[in-house]
Amino acid sequence: MDSGYNLPVTEQLYPIVLFDWGDTVLYDDNPTSTIPMVEWPRVRVVEGIVDVLVDFHANGRRAIIATGAVISDESQIRGALARAGLDSYFSHVYCFKNTQLPKGEEFYRHILTDLEIAASDVLMVGDSFEKDVLAANAVGIFAVWFNQRSNEASNKELHTTVHSMFDLRTFFRMFGK
Repeated sequence: MDSGYNLPVTEQLYPIVLFDWGDTVLYDDNPTSTIPMVEWPRVRVVEGIVDVLVDFHANGRRAIIATGAVISDESQIRGALARAGLDSYFSHVYCFKNTQLPKGEEFYRHILTDLEIAASDVLMVGDSFEKDVLAANAVGIFAVWFNQRSNEASNKELHTTVHSMFDLRTFFRMFGK
């Protein structure tokens, strides 16, 4: 997928932030549905994500959707984001339908290759410890486990845990932006 976007890597720590889509940006209220989220009666925004995206935009960070969703294609994902007023914050969308890869190590390698960026310039945020954290870590991407479901936390060399988007904003403020 060549999007035509030029993503300059700056001196900023983690200038590129990958976000899982379901239950990280928009709530996946019906995970067994075979209908694309854009067609659902309503879409719900994860509490605090708007503030995170506004901060990122103001500070020059690029937000990218990196989802394992298999029902929706890129245009449907963008449509669901548009219904929530969030589509303009994401420069790229990577999903199964445009990569033909399930979310795992090869999926993340594909993103790095497509964007021509180093793993050290990227951070992944998602709610699945296995797919969003461990798979990203396996290719050298630092990850933030967005765990709203419990108080469980895991903090290692290549990942940390937040329990809210407020915590994620605090995490990024440690870097000065």
